[in-house]
Amino acid sequence: MFFERQVKDFINIDPLQTGGKLSEDAKKVLLEWGDGYSICDYCTGKLEEITKPPVNRFVEELKEFFECDEVRFTTGAREGKFAVMHALSRANPDKKYVVVDSNAHYSTLLAAERAGLNVIEVENSGYPEYRINEEKYREILESRNDVLLAVLTYPDGNYGNLPDAKKVSEACRGEDVPLLLNCAYSAGRMPISMVELGADFIVASGHKSMASAGPVGVLGFSKDYTKIVARWSKYRKGKEVEFLGCTARGVPLLTLMASFDHVKERIKRWDQEVEKARWFAEEMEKLGIKQLGEKPHNHDLMFFESEILYEISRKVKRGRYFLYKELKKKRIHGIKPGLTKHFKLSTYLVPKDDLRIVLNAFEEIIEAYKV
Repeated sequence: MFFERQVKDFINIDPLQTGGKLSEDAKKVLLEWGDGYSICDYCTGKLEEITKPPVNRFVEELKEFFECDEVRFTTGAREGKFAVMHALSRANPDKKYVVVDSNAHYSTLLAAERAGLNVIEVENSGYPEYRINEEKYREILESRNDVLLAVLTYPDGNYGNLPDAKKVSEACRGEDVPLLLNCAYSAGRMPISMVELGADFIVASGHKSMASAGPVGVLGFSKDYTKIVARWSKYRKGKEVEFLGCTARGVPLLTLMASFDHVKERIKRWDQEVEKARWFAEEMEKLGIKQLGEKPHNHDLMFFESEILYEISRKVKRGRYFLYKELKKKRIHGIKPGLTKHFKLSTYLVPKDDLRIVLNAFEEIIEAYKV
């Protein structure tokens, strides 16, 4: 059947999927609310004020969860970034620059471009750790008066590096520049407090890290920016311009709500997830597969370099697709087709016994093809 998923019941180590797997409650909601925009049956004009199902109560819970003043739903983290950039640029037309880390997701750059802004990148340290030097934010901000917004990716989606957000926020406060944290791979996996980290905005991804069917995102922000980011339409009463009236509707939002209790519980085990990721990286390195990015690592998303698998791919008939096909035979999903020298994966919520199977699979593949 065309729609049958080919990796059902596989061990899944895909960074895009490990944090987004639906809870059992969300699976039930998926069926119950799957008919179109069924949630709109109960809307009187504003998505966040719907009382049946209790979206309004969920908004208040999210405010407490992220320690922010305002919450809006989006169709993903990138839409949240764009909404903030566009709103701020309209309110501050003389400021045309956004400072971002060079590990930023491409959508950060596109959001800035779409908002008519220019980008200044804070370079990473390069191979092998690709760390972001937080002090570079301070240097850039102190040398300019045309910066509209600073963005920090927390963590980045390539290496899983977690920079010191507090240092960046201190630099931003010193120059009166707001800070947006891209928490697409952290909010919902680990504890995130906008107050503790010193951010003015955070964006989260429900389908990447909050056990939701996507696409859906969350934008949290300080009340200082409510009138700018959540400005009302002059043409349509009760509708906010930056969110085109309403954003995430139906199944994405309902599954986000249904999984929330599950998410709140699992973040309590974040330290265990980090410990497990470090263990897995150490075991991979024993096979000659090197973990790049910060060490010791502080996140479940990891980037690996494998000269030995790359050399095999240069000699075998199936070329660079051999690793993907061999892992598929062993019912392991998550390494993109065609990657052998560099690839990323996630250990989030993957049982340790399953990770041992993954490690054994890599070892068996290397042994089978080793000349």
